[in-house]
Amino acid sequence: MRTLSPDRARRVVLTSLGLARGRPERRSPRDVRRLRTVVRGVGVVQLDSVNVLVRAHELPFWSRLGPHDRAHRDRWLWRSGELFDGWAHAASLAPLRLWPWLHHRRVAARPGSRLRAHLAADPSLLDRVHSEVAAKGPVSVRGLGDPGSRTGPWWGNPRGKLALDHLAATGRLAIRERDARFVTVYDLADRVLPRAALEAEPPTADRATELLLLEAVRAQGLGTAVHLADHHRQRVPPARAALARLAARGELEEVRVQGWGDVPVYLDPTAVTGRSVRARTLVSPFDPLVWHRDRTEALFGFRYRIEIYVPAEDRVHGYYVLPFLLGDRLVARVDLKADRSRRRLLVRGAFAETGVDRVHVTRELVVELRELADWLTLTEVEVARRGDLAEGLARSVGCS
Repeated sequence: MRTLSPDRARRVVLTSLGLARGRPERRSPRDVRRLRTVVRGVGVVQLDSVNVLVRAHELPFWSRLGPHDRAHRDRWLWRSGELFDGWAHAASLAPLRLWPWLHHRRVAARPGSRLRAHLAADPSLLDRVHSEVAAKGPVSVRGLGDPGSRTGPWWGNPRGKLALDHLAATGRLAIRERDARFVTVYDLADRVLPRAALEAEPPTADRATELLLLEAVRAQGLGTAVHLADHHRQRVPPARAALARLAARGELEEVRVQGWGDVPVYLDPTAVTGRSVRARTLVSPFDPLVWHRDRTEALFGFRYRIEIYVPAEDRVHGYYVLPFLLGDRLVARVDLKADRSRRRLLVRGAFAETGVDRVHVTRELVVELRELADWLTLTEVEVARRGDLAEGLARSVGCS
């Protein structure tokens, strides 16, 4: 059994996820072919409504393509018929071929506790909402005749939203698009998805688990059962058994990674390892590179936690903190906010990792921040004096 060095493991992952080569040259077109390449690389594009910088789905494309037409990208994502919006890895966009592979998940979907409470009082809620969508066409929760009221600021969705989400989770409805405010629009599944996807024969649950794990390892390059199961939020015990079967059939290679102990690591046999990594990009908290925080720490020695839901006084690095990838290392973390009213990119904190060349990191990060600001049509980068990179960043930005 082969043992990979940590450096080799990092290069495998960065190459597989489409980050190793860096971004294409500025004059190179960012057309649909490029968008497809990004989706093929990451496998799943996670969605999130937080918009302090940009929506979560935008940054994986930024990290791999650099500046591109945001409106054109979103039209393709939701209207091309090549992807679907559903629960692949949390709320996500995924290639249409995964639709039948998730059939077993839709069949097994059950109402959550809050929806069950509404159904106890109103047993016809789901059928009534389904009939209303069927009659009206594309509908958001606000378009329902009786959507109900929110019960909290974050997850206190009204009963209409809970019903729409459950109907989508079971496949009776599908998500048609997200509007300009990122509000979810639903419709009947057969009015959203191609007939071929809806009529495709679904695999057995065991085979679906295998297919999803093959998809995961081709995106991630390598990982343990825990890492790879997380890619499509699968249960670990059946994933572990499926990976063993795939390795026994030669569809995956079982290896070890130095420093990871005796835990089996599964490698994509077709994975290409670049000799060098030319990456220079800020990475979304929702990028597949950092989805599994323990894996991120094992690969990069980078302990990363998102602090959005942490009280402000308890945050260590900030609210919306992006890792900064330079070469094959995560070398810094930057707390960012887009101040759209003043057209400024706010750097609310910037922190170097131990042992990095801060002068070099600062120089490269300044370039990244300027390019990001320009892409977001923000005219200035404003640096707060928080973090050990802040002073150098502020000085360098001020010299622009």
